[in-house]
Amino acid sequence: MSIKRPLVAATLAAVVALAGCSAGSESEDTSSASAAPSAEPTPDAGAAPEADLEDVPDVVAEVNGEEVGREEFVTSFEGQLQQAALSQQQSGGGAVDQDALKQQVVEQLVNNRLLTQAAAEAGIEPTAQDIESTLEDVAAQNGLESADAVVSALEEQGLTEEQVREDAATQFQVSTYIEAEADVQEPSEKELRAQYDTLVEQMESQAGDGASAPEVPPFEDVRDQLAQQATSQQQSAAIDTIVTDLREDADVTIHL
Repeated sequence: MSIKRPLVAATLAAVVALAGCSAGSESEDTSSASAAPSAEPTPDAGAAPEADLEDVPDVVAEVNGEEVGREEFVTSFEGQLQQAALSQQQSGGGAVDQDALKQQVVEQLVNNRLLTQAAAEAGIEPTAQDIESTLEDVAAQNGLESADAVVSALEEQGLTEEQVREDAATQFQVSTYIEAEADVQEPSEKELRAQYDTLVEQMESQAGDGASAPEVPPFEDVRDQLAQQATSQQQSAAIDTIVTDLREDADVTIHL
């Protein structure tokens, strides 16, 4: 089962996704509306690659004087490695490039730390209810019943409840900070119509010689999805800008 990932807490997102895939093989598919791979097991679904951690130092990065430690890196890397391996198996791809994934993970952790620092400087401090609501959102996005179900799924993957709630607190901090800093506008009807027309053209172009084009749902049926996609694109662009600005003024050293 795929997960609609928030901005941070890569460990939380990746491991819940893996737990959801395991659960999906024992129950009905509860995948989200996004284009999710099947939750049904593949022949080698359980054969996760062994993580190559020999070159990972005790401190993988320093961000404005704060250390990103090996344990934090390994937890995130192992979760994303398993997720990437599952994706590769389902798509028929080759082995995961672990060196490239290591760089991707350390960059994520550095960016997350910058965003967390900025959120703290802005005075954003999550309450116990904020953390619970964040976990409930993660549960809803992944077909789990409750915040407790998220905690249980992550505990099965080796995390403690304290670690899960710390990740959720970070997720709330950064999401709140991004919402305050990003200028995201609701798309207009004209913009959504243009987006729909582009979709229709793409679908028609997929039809081969003599083949009929795939049927496109009416605009009204996909309007909300198009609006969500447009908003997500704006959010992604805003996050890129915010992170770029933070890194320009930051003291960052990567040791990996």
